[in-house]
Amino acid sequence: MKRFGVGLMMAIIVLPACAQPGKNKLEKKPAVVNNNTLLWKISGKGLQTPSYLYGTIHMICGSDAGLSDSLINAIAKCDEVYLEIDMDNIFEMLGAIKSLQMIGDTTLEDLYTADEYEKVKTYFEKNSSMIPFTMLQKFKPMLASSLLEQKGMQCEDAVAIEQVIMGEANKNKKPIKGLETLKYQAGILDKIPYKMQAMQLLNYIDSTNAGVENKETEMMMEAYKSQNLENLEKMMMKSEPGMMEYYEILLFARNRNWIVKLNELLPKKSLVIAVGAGHLPGENGVINLLRKEGYKVTPVENKIVKTREI
Repeated sequence: MKRFGVGLMMAIIVLPACAQPGKNKLEKKPAVVNNNTLLWKISGKGLQTPSYLYGTIHMICGSDAGLSDSLINAIAKCDEVYLEIDMDNIFEMLGAIKSLQMIGDTTLEDLYTADEYEKVKTYFEKNSSMIPFTMLQKFKPMLASSLLEQKGMQCEDAVAIEQVIMGEANKNKKPIKGLETLKYQAGILDKIPYKMQAMQLLNYIDSTNAGVENKETEMMMEAYKSQNLENLEKMMMKSEPGMMEYYEILLFARNRNWIVKLNELLPKKSLVIAVGAGHLPGENGVINLLRKEGYKVTPVENKIVKTREI
Protein backbone atom coordinates (compact mmCIF):
# COMPACT_ATOMS: atom_id res chain seq x y z
CA MET A 1 0.00 0.00 0.00
CA LYS A 2 1.26 3.47 -0.78
CA ARG A 3 0.21 6.62 0.95
CA PHE A 4 0.92 10.23 0.05
CA GLY A 5 -0.93 12.37 2.51
CA VAL A 6 -1.56 12.52 6.16
CA GLY A 7 -5.27 11.95 6.35
CA LEU A 8 -6.69 8.88 8.05
CA MET A 9 -4.65 7.66 10.92
CA MET A 10 -3.78 10.69 12.53
CA ALA A 11 -3.42 11.53 9.67
CA ILE A 12 -3.79 9.00 7.09
CA ILE A 13 -5.29 8.97 3.80
CA VAL A 14 -4.50 5.91 1.99
CA LEU A 15 -3.29 5.68 -1.46
CA PRO A 16 -3.13 1.96 -2.01
CA ALA A 17 -1.23 0.67 -5.02
CA CYS A 18 -3.70 -1.16 -7.13
CA ALA A 19 -4.26 -3.60 -9.97
CA GLN A 20 -5.08 -2.66 -13.56
CA PRO A 21 -8.66 -1.38 -13.91
CA GLY A 22 -11.47 -3.32 -15.47
CA LYS A 23 -13.58 -2.14 -18.37
CA ASN A 24 -15.06 0.97 -16.82
CA LYS A 25 -14.53 4.69 -16.66
CA LEU A 26 -11.29 4.23 -14.75
CA GLU A 27 -9.70 2.94 -17.96
CA LYS A 28 -9.36 6.42 -19.44
CA LYS A 29 -5.85 7.19 -20.56
CA PRO A 30 -4.12 9.22 -17.81
CA ALA A 31 -3.53 12.90 -18.40
CA VAL A 32 0.26 13.08 -18.55
CA VAL A 33 2.00 15.68 -16.42
CA ASN A 34 5.42 16.29 -17.98
CA ASN A 35 6.76 18.96 -15.64
CA ASN A 36 8.64 17.61 -12.63
CA THR A 37 7.31 19.63 -9.72
CA LEU A 38 4.99 19.23 -6.75
CA LEU A 39 3.96 22.90 -6.78
CA TRP A 40 1.37 24.31 -9.22
CA LYS A 41 -0.04 27.79 -9.68
CA ILE A 42 -3.81 28.20 -10.13
CA SER A 43 -4.89 31.29 -12.05
CA GLY A 44 -7.30 32.34 -14.76
CA LYS A 45 -11.09 32.09 -14.72
CA GLY A 46 -11.29 35.65 -13.41
CA LEU A 47 -9.22 35.04 -10.26
CA GLN A 48 -7.86 38.30 -8.85
CA THR A 49 -4.99 36.56 -7.07
CA PRO A 50 -3.46 33.14 -7.77
CA SER A 51 -3.61 30.14 -5.49
CA TYR A 52 -1.18 27.23 -5.26
CA LEU A 53 -1.57 23.45 -5.22
CA TYR A 54 1.08 21.27 -3.57
CA GLY A 55 1.55 17.49 -3.40
CA THR A 56 2.45 16.04 0.00
CA ILE A 57 3.54 12.60 1.24
CA HIS A 58 2.45 10.58 4.27
CA MET A 59 5.87 10.30 5.90
CA ILE A 60 9.35 11.26 4.75
CA CYS A 61 12.77 11.42 6.39
CA GLY A 62 13.45 14.78 8.01
CA SER A 63 16.47 15.44 5.79
CA ASP A 64 14.13 15.42 2.76
CA ALA A 65 11.31 17.36 4.39
CA GLY A 66 12.31 20.92 3.53
CA LEU A 67 10.12 23.40 1.69
CA SER A 68 11.11 25.32 -1.41
CA ASP A 69 11.42 29.10 -1.38
CA SER A 70 8.54 29.15 -3.87
CA LEU A 71 6.22 27.31 -1.47
CA ILE A 72 7.40 29.35 1.51
CA ASN A 73 6.63 32.57 -0.39
CA ALA A 74 3.22 31.25 -1.46
CA ILE A 75 2.32 30.48 2.16
CA ALA A 76 3.52 33.91 3.28
CA LYS A 77 1.34 35.67 0.69
CA CYS A 78 -1.80 33.52 0.79
CA ASP A 79 -4.94 34.13 2.88
CA GLU A 80 -5.45 30.55 4.08
CA VAL A 81 -3.81 27.13 3.95
CA TYR A 82 -5.97 24.10 3.18
CA LEU A 83 -4.90 20.54 3.98
CA GLU A 84 -6.93 17.37 3.44
CA ILE A 85 -8.01 17.72 7.08
CA ASP A 86 -7.53 20.47 9.64
CA MET A 87 -4.75 18.88 11.70
CA ASP A 88 -4.62 22.00 13.88
CA ASN A 89 -8.10 21.23 15.24
CA ILE A 90 -7.30 18.88 18.12
CA PHE A 91 -10.96 18.69 19.19
CA GLU A 92 -12.01 17.41 15.77
CA MET A 93 -9.16 14.89 15.78
CA LEU A 94 -10.06 13.56 19.23
CA GLY A 95 -13.76 13.48 18.38
CA ALA A 96 -13.06 11.29 15.34
CA ILE A 97 -11.18 8.54 17.20
CA LYS A 98 -14.28 6.34 17.35
CA SER A 99 -14.60 6.50 13.57
CA LEU A 100 -11.14 4.94 13.20
CA GLN A 101 -12.52 1.71 14.62
CA MET A 102 -14.37 -0.99 12.69
CA ILE A 103 -18.15 -0.87 12.77
CA GLY A 104 -19.84 -2.91 15.47
CA ASP A 105 -17.72 -5.09 17.70
CA THR A 106 -15.48 -6.32 14.89
CA THR A 107 -11.82 -6.83 15.80
CA LEU A 108 -8.81 -8.16 13.93
CA GLU A 109 -9.32 -11.49 15.68
CA ASP A 110 -12.66 -11.85 13.86
CA LEU A 111 -10.98 -11.46 10.47
CA TYR A 112 -8.25 -14.09 10.82
CA THR A 113 -7.79 -17.74 11.61
CA ALA A 114 -6.30 -18.42 15.03
CA ASP A 115 -2.81 -18.86 13.54
CA GLU A 116 -3.08 -15.71 11.40
CA TYR A 117 -4.27 -13.64 14.34
CA GLU A 118 -1.44 -14.87 16.54
CA LYS A 119 1.06 -13.93 13.83
CA VAL A 120 -0.35 -10.39 13.54
CA LYS A 121 -0.59 -9.96 17.32
CA THR A 122 2.99 -11.16 17.86
CA TYR A 123 4.32 -8.88 15.14
CA PHE A 124 2.71 -5.77 16.61
CA GLU A 125 3.86 -6.66 20.11
CA LYS A 126 7.45 -7.06 18.89
CA ASN A 127 7.28 -3.91 16.78
CA SER A 128 5.59 -1.56 19.18
CA SER A 129 3.76 1.44 17.79
CA MET A 130 2.25 4.57 19.33
CA ILE A 131 -1.01 2.66 19.91
CA PRO A 132 -1.20 -0.50 22.09
CA PHE A 133 -2.38 -3.63 20.28
CA THR A 134 -5.39 -4.00 22.59
CA MET A 135 -6.70 -0.76 21.12
CA LEU A 136 -5.25 -1.18 17.67
CA GLN A 137 -7.02 -4.49 17.01
CA LYS A 138 -10.31 -2.59 16.83
CA PHE A 139 -8.95 -0.22 14.18
CA LYS A 140 -9.67 -0.62 10.49
CA PRO A 141 -6.80 -2.80 9.17
CA MET A 142 -5.57 -0.19 6.68
CA LEU A 143 -4.92 2.16 9.58
CA ALA A 144 -2.97 -0.54 11.38
CA SER A 145 -0.92 -1.07 8.22
CA SER A 146 0.02 2.59 8.12
CA LEU A 147 1.55 2.38 11.57
CA LEU A 148 3.80 -0.47 10.45
CA GLU A 149 4.96 1.40 7.37
CA GLN A 150 5.80 4.46 9.46
CA LYS A 151 7.73 2.26 11.90
CA GLY A 152 9.59 0.64 9.02
CA MET A 153 11.06 3.84 7.59
CA GLN A 154 14.85 3.89 7.24
CA CYS A 155 15.29 6.93 9.46
CA GLU A 156 14.39 7.98 12.98
CA ASP A 157 13.32 11.52 12.16
CA ALA A 158 10.40 10.80 9.81
CA VAL A 159 7.83 13.58 9.56
CA ALA A 160 4.75 14.37 7.53
CA ILE A 161 5.17 17.18 5.02
CA GLU A 162 1.86 18.55 6.32
CA GLN A 163 3.53 19.14 9.68
CA VAL A 164 6.22 21.25 8.04
CA ILE A 165 3.63 23.23 6.08
CA MET A 166 1.60 23.79 9.23
CA GLY A 167 4.69 25.13 10.97
CA GLU A 168 5.27 27.61 8.15
CA ALA A 169 1.59 28.62 8.15
CA ASN A 170 1.58 29.17 11.91
CA LYS A 171 4.77 31.23 11.66
CA ASN A 172 3.02 33.49 9.17
CA LYS A 173 -0.23 33.48 11.18
CA LYS A 174 -2.18 31.91 8.33
CA PRO A 175 -5.44 30.09 9.14
CA ILE A 176 -5.27 26.32 8.54
CA LYS A 177 -8.41 24.56 7.32
CA GLY A 178 -9.41 21.19 5.91
CA LEU A 179 -11.08 20.10 2.68
CA GLU A 180 -12.54 17.15 4.61
CA THR A 181 -12.94 15.95 8.19
CA LEU A 182 -11.05 13.04 9.72
CA LYS A 183 -14.38 11.40 10.50
CA TYR A 184 -15.33 11.50 6.82
CA GLN A 185 -11.97 10.11 5.73
CA ALA A 186 -12.14 7.26 8.22
CA GLY A 187 -15.65 6.44 7.03
CA ILE A 188 -14.36 5.89 3.51
CA LEU A 189 -12.57 2.73 4.67
CA ASP A 190 -15.87 1.17 5.71
CA LYS A 191 -16.61 0.80 2.00
CA ILE A 192 -13.61 -1.51 1.53
CA PRO A 193 -14.19 -5.01 2.99
CA TYR A 194 -12.42 -5.38 6.32
CA LYS A 195 -11.41 -8.90 5.34
CA MET A 196 -9.57 -7.57 2.27
CA GLN A 197 -7.85 -4.94 4.39
CA ALA A 198 -6.88 -7.60 6.93
CA MET A 199 -5.34 -9.83 4.24
CA GLN A 200 -3.25 -6.91 2.98
CA LEU A 201 -2.02 -6.31 6.52
CA LEU A 202 -1.12 -10.00 6.86
CA ASN A 203 0.69 -10.00 3.51
CA TYR A 204 2.73 -7.00 4.63
CA ILE A 205 3.73 -8.78 7.83
CA ASP A 206 4.55 -12.02 5.97
CA SER A 207 6.76 -10.13 3.52
CA THR A 208 8.54 -8.29 6.31
CA ASN A 209 9.09 -11.50 8.29
CA ALA A 210 10.55 -13.10 5.17
CA GLY A 211 12.99 -10.22 4.77
CA VAL A 212 11.48 -9.10 1.47
CA GLU A 213 12.44 -5.52 0.66
CA ASN A 214 9.67 -3.33 -0.65
CA LYS A 215 11.25 -2.04 -3.85
CA GLU A 216 7.99 -0.49 -5.02
CA THR A 217 7.79 1.69 -1.94
CA GLU A 218 11.38 2.80 -2.53
CA MET A 219 10.60 3.58 -6.18
CA MET A 220 7.53 5.60 -5.26
CA MET A 221 9.49 7.53 -2.65
CA GLU A 222 12.13 8.28 -5.28
CA ALA A 223 9.44 9.43 -7.73
CA TYR A 224 8.10 11.75 -5.04
CA LYS A 225 11.50 13.18 -4.13
CA SER A 226 12.27 13.75 -7.82
CA GLN A 227 8.80 15.38 -8.11
CA ASN A 228 7.94 13.18 -11.08
CA LEU A 229 4.14 12.95 -10.97
CA GLU A 230 4.00 11.05 -14.24
CA ASN A 231 6.12 8.20 -12.82
CA LEU A 232 4.25 8.36 -9.55
CA GLU A 233 0.95 7.80 -11.32
CA LYS A 234 2.32 4.90 -13.35
CA MET A 235 3.39 3.11 -10.18
CA MET A 236 0.08 3.85 -8.50
CA MET A 237 -1.76 2.11 -11.31
CA LYS A 238 -0.28 -1.30 -10.68
CA SER A 239 0.12 -3.98 -7.98
CA GLU A 240 -2.16 -5.18 -5.20
CA PRO A 241 -4.87 -7.07 -7.12
CA GLY A 242 -8.47 -6.44 -6.16
CA MET A 243 -8.07 -2.85 -5.07
CA MET A 244 -8.50 -0.91 -8.32
CA GLU A 245 -12.28 -0.80 -8.03
CA TYR A 246 -11.84 1.12 -4.79
CA TYR A 247 -9.76 3.86 -6.39
CA GLU A 248 -13.01 5.62 -7.23
CA ILE A 249 -13.81 5.73 -3.51
CA LEU A 250 -10.35 6.52 -2.19
CA LEU A 251 -9.26 9.06 -4.77
CA PHE A 252 -11.40 10.09 -7.69
CA ALA A 253 -14.72 10.84 -5.96
CA ARG A 254 -12.87 12.81 -3.32
CA ASN A 255 -10.99 14.78 -5.99
CA ARG A 256 -14.29 15.77 -7.58
CA ASN A 257 -15.70 16.82 -4.21
CA TRP A 258 -12.65 19.00 -3.62
CA ILE A 259 -13.15 20.71 -6.99
CA VAL A 260 -16.70 21.66 -6.01
CA LYS A 261 -15.40 23.20 -2.79
CA LEU A 262 -12.48 24.93 -4.49
CA ASN A 263 -14.81 26.47 -7.06
CA GLU A 264 -16.46 28.26 -4.14
CA LEU A 265 -13.24 29.22 -2.36
CA LEU A 266 -10.82 30.25 -5.10
CA PRO A 267 -12.68 33.39 -6.29
CA LYS A 268 -12.77 34.72 -2.73
CA LYS A 269 -9.26 34.13 -1.36
CA SER A 270 -5.72 33.18 -2.25
CA LEU A 271 -5.06 29.65 -0.98
CA VAL A 272 -2.26 27.17 -0.61
CA ILE A 273 -3.83 23.73 -1.02
CA ALA A 274 -1.66 20.84 0.16
CA VAL A 275 -2.99 17.33 -0.50
CA GLY A 276 -1.48 13.90 -1.10
CA ALA A 277 0.65 13.91 -4.25
CA GLY A 278 -1.26 10.91 -5.60
CA HIS A 279 -4.33 13.13 -5.95
CA LEU A 280 -2.62 15.46 -8.43
CA PRO A 281 -1.85 13.58 -11.69
CA GLY A 282 -4.05 11.70 -14.13
CA GLU A 283 -7.32 12.12 -15.97
CA ASN A 284 -9.17 12.14 -12.65
CA GLY A 285 -6.46 14.10 -10.81
CA VAL A 286 -6.90 17.53 -9.26
CA ILE A 287 -4.67 19.25 -11.83
CA ASN A 288 -6.69 18.00 -14.77
CA LEU A 289 -10.04 18.56 -13.04
CA LEU A 290 -9.15 22.18 -12.27
CA ARG A 291 -8.21 22.71 -15.91
CA LYS A 292 -11.54 21.25 -17.02
CA GLU A 293 -13.22 23.85 -14.82
CA GLY A 294 -11.45 26.58 -16.78
CA TYR A 295 -8.55 27.38 -14.47
CA LYS A 296 -5.00 27.75 -15.71
CA VAL A 297 -2.79 25.36 -13.75
CA THR A 298 0.91 25.83 -14.41
CA PRO A 299 4.06 24.26 -12.89
CA VAL A 300 6.18 26.29 -10.48
CA GLU A 301 9.87 25.66 -9.83
CA ASN A 302 10.08 23.85 -6.52
CA LYS A 303 13.70 23.39 -5.51
CA ILE A 304 13.60 21.85 -2.04
CA VAL A 305 15.73 23.46 0.66
CA LYS A 306 16.85 20.33 2.52
CA THR A 307 18.90 22.15 5.12
CA ARG A 308 15.89 24.02 6.45
CA GLU A 309 15.08 23.32 10.11
CA ILE A 310 11.77 21.56 10.77
